[in-house]
Amino acid sequence: MPDLTFEESLEITKIHSIAGKLENSSLISQRPFRSPHHTISANGLIGGGKIPKPGEISLSHFGVLFLDELLEFNRNTLEVLRGPLEDKVVTISRVGASLTYPCNFMLIASMNPCPCGYLGSKEKECTCTQRQREHYRAKLSGPLLDRFDIHIQVPSVDYKKLETENGENSEAIRKRVNLARKLQLSRYKDLQIHSNVELTPKLMEKYCKLDGQSSEILKQSFERLNLSARAYSKILKVARTIADLDGCDTIEKIHLIEAIQYRSLDRI
Repeated sequence: MPDLTFEESLEITKIHSIAGKLENSSLISQRPFRSPHHTISANGLIGGGKIPKPGEISLSHFGVLFLDELLEFNRNTLEVLRGPLEDKVVTISRVGASLTYPCNFMLIASMNPCPCGYLGSKEKECTCTQRQREHYRAKLSGPLLDRFDIHIQVPSVDYKKLETENGENSEAIRKRVNLARKLQLSRYKDLQIHSNVELTPKLMEKYCKLDGQSSEILKQSFERLNLSARAYSKILKVARTIADLDGCDTIEKIHLIEAIQYRSLDRI
């Protein structure tokens, strides 16, 4: 993720101070990374108590909320994320008070493809029935899945590839991410937004324009995958971000195709 701005550091520090999580009096200088256990309650996620305190989603403000083994979480607990993901704020109401906390976080989650975990694996055959797989995936509702910008299936990796392949290192990736964020800050400096994810439908018409060929590709994908309006919007924003990482002013066909490929669960 890009480096924190001073304003972001200040907001994060305030939230952690209110929650009693501030270890010292200094300003927090790194983006939060929260990874609650799957047994967490809905109140633990959104916040609560007699005097409402911030929950995990607010403690993840301007950072990452990582939910490992997503389908092990209680479905009702997961559903409380839908509103905060859209609104970027959460309101906690109690008899004595009603407080609103910011929660502009990046939600990252991982899950197995089926109960046994071997669906599609080259190492071992899946032992689950089709009914078991459908029941397992049904724990994740369509509306919540729709709020994820990117879905990626990660196949098992051969040992030889682990031993020999060298990808781009983290430092090089950080430089590209920071450059892309600076580009976005400059582009939206007069609009009171900071990144592509905050683009409204009206602003997307201006900043996520596609040429004729790319528009046709997106139209065909929309119809073939039966995408929702929200998924359509997310594909365009992701394509805009991929273009920024490439240093391109316009969204090219290659950026759009890559963004569409990141909706793998829409194809299941």
